[in-house]
Amino acid sequence: MTTLVIVESPAKAKKIGAMLGDNYVVKASVGHVRDLPQKELGMMPPSYQLQYEATERGAKVLSQLAAAVRSADAVMLATDPDREGEAIAWHLADALDLKNPKRVVYNSVTKEKILAALAAPREIDMQRVHAQEARRALDRMIGYRVSGPLSDSAGEGLGAGRVQSPAVRLIVDLERAIAAFKSTSHFGAELIFKNDDATSWKAQWDTKPHLAEGEKYLLDSELAKRVSNVRNVTVSEYENTEKPRAPDAPFTTSSLQQAAGKRLKMKPKQTMDAAQKLFEQGAITYHRTDSPNMDPEGAADIAAYAQGAGLKLADKARTWKAKEGAQEGHEAIRPSHVADLEMGETDEERALYKLIWQRAVASQLADANYAVRTVKLTADAEGTPVTFKATGRTLLSPGWLAVYADDAADEDDEKDETSNNPIPALTLADPLTADSANLQSKKTKPPTRYKLDTLVKEMERLGIGRPSTYAAILDNIMSRDYILEDKKGYLTPSARGIKICDNLVGKFAFIETDYTRGLEDELDQIAEGKNDYLSVVSGAWTALDVELTGLAAAELAAGHPCPTCAKVLRRRKGDNGYFWACSDRECAQQTLPDDDGKPGERKAPPPPTGIDCPKCGKDLARRQGMTKPKKIGWKPQKYDFYSCTGYPKCEAKFNTGADGLPVFEEAKKA
Repeated sequence: MTTLVIVESPAKAKKIGAMLGDNYVVKASVGHVRDLPQKELGMMPPSYQLQYEATERGAKVLSQLAAAVRSADAVMLATDPDREGEAIAWHLADALDLKNPKRVVYNSVTKEKILAALAAPREIDMQRVHAQEARRALDRMIGYRVSGPLSDSAGEGLGAGRVQSPAVRLIVDLERAIAAFKSTSHFGAELIFKNDDATSWKAQWDTKPHLAEGEKYLLDSELAKRVSNVRNVTVSEYENTEKPRAPDAPFTTSSLQQAAGKRLKMKPKQTMDAAQKLFEQGAITYHRTDSPNMDPEGAADIAAYAQGAGLKLADKARTWKAKEGAQEGHEAIRPSHVADLEMGETDEERALYKLIWQRAVASQLADANYAVRTVKLTADAEGTPVTFKATGRTLLSPGWLAVYADDAADEDDEKDETSNNPIPALTLADPLTADSANLQSKKTKPPTRYKLDTLVKEMERLGIGRPSTYAAILDNIMSRDYILEDKKGYLTPSARGIKICDNLVGKFAFIETDYTRGLEDELDQIAEGKNDYLSVVSGAWTALDVELTGLAAAELAAGHPCPTCAKVLRRRKGDNGYFWACSDRECAQQTLPDDDGKPGERKAPPPPTGIDCPKCGKDLARRQGMTKPKKIGWKPQKYDFYSCTGYPKCEAKFNTGADGLPVFEEAKKA
């Protein structure tokens, strides 16, 4: 008896095939085999049933799989264990006309997990399939129906996206907040004390008691100067304590992308691609998960390793609360076998595996423990009572820090100086004399621009999309040049990105984060059987109908009307740079040059020469000038030729002869 097992990737097919015996044949679908039509919407009311067609690659794969199905006694659909994988399994079953397909799921590509999955097949979960279909329908509906009006309004071809556009808006809104920011000058003071061992420690002036109502910062520079002259202080409070610090949870999809961006400088797509490879190699558990908690089996594996390696475990198993709206279908990301200290086939994969290993192991270890010393000092600043505070922290036992050190500090992070502030043993009411003081003159800073990892964090906080989709969302808006990344990794909106937001905000609900988060919740409800495909999709279609009707009723003027027919001119990119052309292909309007993002004036055409075109009989015009360079380093070239004034209906062109007349003979020979 032969069982056909269908997975998604060829690499995974090869690995799983090597684990199973001769009675199994393992083939790959290479991801999705069907999709909505490229040039049609692919759904219509009232049913909103999606119309699928095989992709060019998918058609070839389906043909090969059909032959394998005919030779098999049973078929197991072993695609990835998320909604996307569930949908791929259904597409395969439907396209291959499988009568009794079985669905198997596994959280890591190891022999024990694969054999356990094959021994416990189930039916395809159609609720999860419908949730994925609803996501695809909503994305297509908004992209297909809104992009046209958006392009008309903006004057160039732009794409609207259900989750992409709100992500772009985050960048645009932040950039405008930065532009509108006005810096505030404020003041402070610190005292510096020297220890007997030549080290020194600092105490900061507590400005809060001196702030006027509603103020966040001290604006009184004269008071700050008086305080900076203080040298004699008294110890009014002094305390020594110990403070534990617990590790973070093992990685979820979102936290993995954030940490890999900060520590390894990997973009979200790079991270997800490398994680996919590690999963297929059997190195890690499934990497698309919102759960911060491990299965008991994973925690036990780490506990056994830690005991053998002399690492102190936490007193009891740790658990973490998942973030609101999290889909906890799979455990947190961890090594499949923690005894494997190095895994991965490339440097990037090995670095990511090490990061996952460290975070997972650290999550089960004992707290790091610190000795914390705090002191409060009081003084008189020329008649004004003032207080200074200082905190010092020393690591007593590293605990989990032995395997997973602190996150690399971003250049915009506030520095924690408590770990480098050696306060000596003091006694209450002790008088102290500062060796020096600093008058601090500060300015408030504008908001910090997002980097890809901090944008991921903000998208998760606001519920824009799902962590498993972040990499694709960001790759999409960056590849379309809606947002730009500088050399330091900071993100800014392009002119195109700003146009998208300005032409959507106030007109369409999907650009609002509350709407986007609400739709994500409805998709979750479909997967859980608490809602249905038709209700969600039809509701979104109806709401979009109202918005599009309102837009049409407002008779929104074209951003740049065509001078011939008044329809929309659109900015396009050609071999020689940008130009403008009428959106109506039937319009006789010829192109206009681009003038700093706006339609420029077309040069007056050369006058008719009185020489008849041999093809249509209309006048020819002689065109002379210099070409524009197509690339940097290209030199302009002279041109001299005749063309028909009947263009575009007649496209006849003729070289200019030595006598200055058109050369017709060459045209005949050609």
